[in-house]
Amino acid sequence: MSHWPVTLQHAEVTLRPIEQADAHDWREVRARNADWLKPWDATVPPGAQGRPATFRGMVKRLTKLARVDEAMPFVVEVDGRLVGQVTVSNIVRGSGQFASIGYWIDQRVAGRGVMPLAVAMAIDYCFLVAGLHRIEISIRPENTNSLRVVEKLDIREVGYAPKFLHIDGEWRDHRQFAITAEECPGGLVKRLEA
Repeated sequence: MSHWPVTLQHAEVTLRPIEQADAHDWREVRARNADWLKPWDATVPPGAQGRPATFRGMVKRLTKLARVDEAMPFVVEVDGRLVGQVTVSNIVRGSGQFASIGYWIDQRVAGRGVMPLAVAMAIDYCFLVAGLHRIEISIRPENTNSLRVVEKLDIREVGYAPKFLHIDGEWRDHRQFAITAEECPGGLVKRLEA
């Protein structure tokens, strides 16, 4: 059963499906934040098949994955302005019922609680509506801003993955975090606000 597309809103934060019409705003935010995001951005290792090189190609690929219930690609808006992205990816159904979440945010709104709220909203939707059971988040040990998101949401660390993802041109270690539906029966947004 498809639970996509969906728009979620709480306070000043809106999560909605990424679309081709976001190209100008998305490129502007990414260009302005290029240096700030570069150390955390996924890259393609030499010899591997590349990701789409254009915004249009990325949206097309993510939309196709969303249609077959393998991803939920959200843009994050604050008061109607695009400020980042939260992507639920690698959705596994069957006996697994789990997925991964990745995110990035405009440095101009970092530290204001926007990303913890956006991630909480996405996880609540995954658990309470889409029927997933476990969400995983992988973070580079040096990424203190991203680590603060899982800390604020009280998502437990479950492991360490050496050379887990190709980031900023090298294979990088990641700390692994996970949460299950049983760990937040009232939802993460309520936990965050408590």
